[in-house]
Amino acid sequence: MKAVVMVAGRGVRLQPFTLTRPKHMIPVGGAPLLDWTLRRLHEAGTDEVLLVTHYMRERIQKFFGDGSDRDMKIEYVDQGRIGGTADAFRVAEPYVDGEAFLGMNGDLFLSSGTIEALLAAHGEGETTLAVLPVENPADYGVVDLEGDTVVGIVEKPKPGTEPSKLTNAGVYVFEPEIFRWIQKTGISERGEYEITESLRLMIDDGNASVRAVTWPSDSWIDIGLPWHLLDANERALKSAEPTMEGEVERGAVLQGPVWVKKGARVRAGAYIEGPVFIGEDSDMGPNCHVRPHTSIGAGVRIGNACEVKNSIIMDGTHVAHLSYVGDSIIGEGCNLGAGTITANIRFDKKPIRVNIEGRRVDSGRRKLGAFVGDNVQTGVNVSLMPGVKVGSDAWIAPGLTVYDDVPADVFLTSKRAELMMEKRD
Repeated sequence: MKAVVMVAGRGVRLQPFTLTRPKHMIPVGGAPLLDWTLRRLHEAGTDEVLLVTHYMRERIQKFFGDGSDRDMKIEYVDQGRIGGTADAFRVAEPYVDGEAFLGMNGDLFLSSGTIEALLAAHGEGETTLAVLPVENPADYGVVDLEGDTVVGIVEKPKPGTEPSKLTNAGVYVFEPEIFRWIQKTGISERGEYEITESLRLMIDDGNASVRAVTWPSDSWIDIGLPWHLLDANERALKSAEPTMEGEVERGAVLQGPVWVKKGARVRAGAYIEGPVFIGEDSDMGPNCHVRPHTSIGAGVRIGNACEVKNSIIMDGTHVAHLSYVGDSIIGEGCNLGAGTITANIRFDKKPIRVNIEGRRVDSGRRKLGAFVGDNVQTGVNVSLMPGVKVGSDAWIAPGLTVYDDVPADVFLTSKRAELMMEKRD
């Protein structure tokens, strides 16, 4: 069965990282998010994939190519606009060529076995979709079931009006008749053509069978907000098999599963607690401490007496000595000056809030650090407070404590206090 994966969106809520890459190319567990989706499809025996692209499509196509290095056949189509999920599936009609197909959102992290379970439950002539229980159903499309038959889908209902606590996972097996309902789909209040509305039209017609397969709640992560990347990173590191290809000096200690890729060096005195991924040609230590659920990209330098915990550090970034990076995501090509600290907990221990599209959003996390875009430079002894976002190519002057988000392409500094000197008696 062919698969259609939607990877056209801009991922505005994942800024600053999506200002310089598609959200599907953000690394988690040592690989782009989309790479994990392709792995799950391959595991399920789905080796022909159409990627519906638009935003920064060249980055996706250059990285994945024709899929031959993954024993897959990957094709591409440009959606032409960001018109919603129904519109994305619409452009895939010539590709599926009148056959049933697997359709899915591309900004998901799925556990092994999920797609196999969906395919196994699909019956000929019916539409099958994956659902799973969530704590906050009002944030998603909520599915109303009678047994395993879908009788309704409500997109982001008001709290207290949800028909169930089961969310639509955004993974489907469609019969070709779905395109007839896509053609009938009108524009939503959000200004998009949504596949959930196409399904609602199909259900209301009463002549189609739409069934649900319930996944475990811990089998799916919807990557919609920056801290969800940390959730996916942790899940990815726990699910993969470590390899040891680089150099580990005598006197370095590696505990638990640790990946050391080709050309990487772990210097004496380094203490690495897995699961940790260390990318190609990276240099760790000496005397650094890397704690669990950390992914280090290629060509990264972690200096003497640094500590990194539960974080993603992307390619080419240097973290100078005496620095701390905790529960944070640091973009490509950054240079963090000596003594740079990402604070990751509030004094009052309350959940950390983050600015998302102009409003403060509760992350639900008691510990959360900073989100730093590409090519950022910090001077010595800079402190970034919990939940702060720093835009790409920003510079932050030495000694500053940053409480508010920093835009891209600025030099954040402060006026030096005037020094007064008097002659001693």
